[in-house]
Amino acid sequence: MNPAMKAPIYRNQPLAGALAVLAASFLFSVLGALVKVVSPSLTNEMVVFFRNLCALIFILPWILYSRPPGGVRTAYFPLHLVRSMAGLAAMYCFFYAIAHLRLSEAFLLAATGPLFIPVMAYLWIREPVSQKVRGAILIGFIGIVLILKPGLGLFQPVAVVGLGAGVLAALAMVSIRRMSASEPAIRIVFYFTFLGTVTSAVPLVWSWRSPQPAVWLLLILMGLLAAIGQFLLTKGYSLAPAAQVGPFTYGNVVFAAFLGWIFWGETLDLFTWAGAFLICIAGIITAYRTETYALVGTTVKTHTPADDSSQETT
Repeated sequence: MNPAMKAPIYRNQPLAGALAVLAASFLFSVLGALVKVVSPSLTNEMVVFFRNLCALIFILPWILYSRPPGGVRTAYFPLHLVRSMAGLAAMYCFFYAIAHLRLSEAFLLAATGPLFIPVMAYLWIREPVSQKVRGAILIGFIGIVLILKPGLGLFQPVAVVGLGAGVLAALAMVSIRRMSASEPAIRIVFYFTFLGTVTSAVPLVWSWRSPQPAVWLLLILMGLLAAIGQFLLTKGYSLAPAAQVGPFTYGNVVFAAFLGWIFWGETLDLFTWAGAFLICIAGIITAYRTETYALVGTTVKTHTPADDSSQETT
């Protein structure tokens, strides 16, 4: 039987899919907390590099086990390069925001990515934007303003860096859509992690600091959490449609708020809570209503949301 014929049956497990995505969200929030722990003793460049290196070490056995068709050979290296550089830049911004903002605020600003995806997809690959999606984007931008609080004396310039993580993550997501009809998720994850590791090694020439033994353990744990979280996220999106499990990705904001309160005594003001609500609602509507289109000229296969699931900035 054609494997594509089995896909709808295999993916019709919304509870299992939701639990997998929720578990991934929790691991990513813990990863973010670890970034906040190690940031005072390491440069941002080092944190990004070791996150990618350790994740690559754990992902390689996954590739050998899954054995994707064609291995890691690809005809779309330029798109992998765009996706990887955008994702890496998003990671730099996100980790910097984590080090200087409340943990939940950094996650909230990075979670704005879905709001920018329809705009970028329209400009790049001419994906149509429905009226409901336009309304959701407007709602989301109101939420962003409430979090940034410009003109109220509460504005933090570093918040713009956190917002940049969302914008760059959206660019990475759109590049994934351009090649998702013929590139399996594991190959996209591999190139992102491999190219991210190689590129992020360059700044170590001027930013290296020798980590303490305890910090080494935390760096290894970060890589492990990133690999397991990516696996669970991909698995979750393969078990159920994105409209059913996608909203659970916003669980990382809730988990981050809880971890920030427990370990750093962080609290959020009323503006931020209102902005968080609007961004989450707008992101869910945008993800639910936006159509996806493959790169023209690719070999069409049954598209699953798992192919789009490797956009995480963590």
